[in-house]
Amino acid sequence: MSAGCVRWLLGHTARAVCGGRPGYWTPTLRSAGLCERRSVVASAWSRAAFSTGASDEEPVPGARKKKKQQHPGGHASIGSVGRKIPDREIQVISETGENLGLMHRADVIRMMDASELKLVPLRENREPPVYRLMSGKQIHEEQLRLREKNKAKAGPVQVKELSVSVGIASHDLATKLKQVESWLEKKNHVKLTLRGGRAQQGNDLETALEQMVEQMNSALTFVSKPKVTRGGQAATCVLRLLTAKELSQKAKSKAEESQPAAAPSKTPPVGNMDTTEEIVQ
Repeated sequence: MSAGCVRWLLGHTARAVCGGRPGYWTPTLRSAGLCERRSVVASAWSRAAFSTGASDEEPVPGARKKKKQQHPGGHASIGSVGRKIPDREIQVISETGENLGLMHRADVIRMMDASELKLVPLRENREPPVYRLMSGKQIHEEQLRLREKNKAKAGPVQVKELSVSVGIASHDLATKLKQVESWLEKKNHVKLTLRGGRAQQGNDLETALEQMVEQMNSALTFVSKPKVTRGGQAATCVLRLLTAKELSQKAKSKAEESQPAAAPSKTPPVGNMDTTEEIVQ
């Protein structure tokens, strides 16, 4: 009888440890089972590969990263690469724009040290890549030029509107025109409308509007020239500032017009001169 009780007790204990419900576990067995489960989870977590879900592809060792696609004309921003030239051989443009041909990067670094110039990438996607030697002043000026160019492309041009009547007082007109000039200086277009009375003719309104525009000091031009609207009761035009290129072309054309035409020479050609000598007897 005692042997059967011992076997039943051993079997009940084995079932509780291996497959029994946790409710029948003793505190000692519970702590042992919990520790075992934690160790299993920790080992499984340490063996699991880290994944973000962004890409299932594993990086290939030694693979070269692709260069960023750049604008064919060059960089959106300009700056020196310093002495860390990524390519072994590059095509070099001098400070004055002369093509120095293909050069080893060690020779380029020696040239930079000797001339105290900086190396600026122009077209890194070409084979070989193209770089230029530039001074600090040249880099600064180019950065300012690109900044102004990006500002011009930042957004659509705003069109401001101003309407005046034919009988406006002179001082009021001067105030209105100053407002137009301030809008133009901010790179805005200005739609200017001149309202006339019933007795005004359309051609008179166009002429008066052109004379009004000529009173402004800004270097401006017409986006749309004066034209009659509202059945001949008004004339309207759209103005904008001249670009730097247009200003230079305008100054060049004025200089060419101011030069007087070369006067024809009055000296007779050498071939027509009488070279005979009179012999005095």
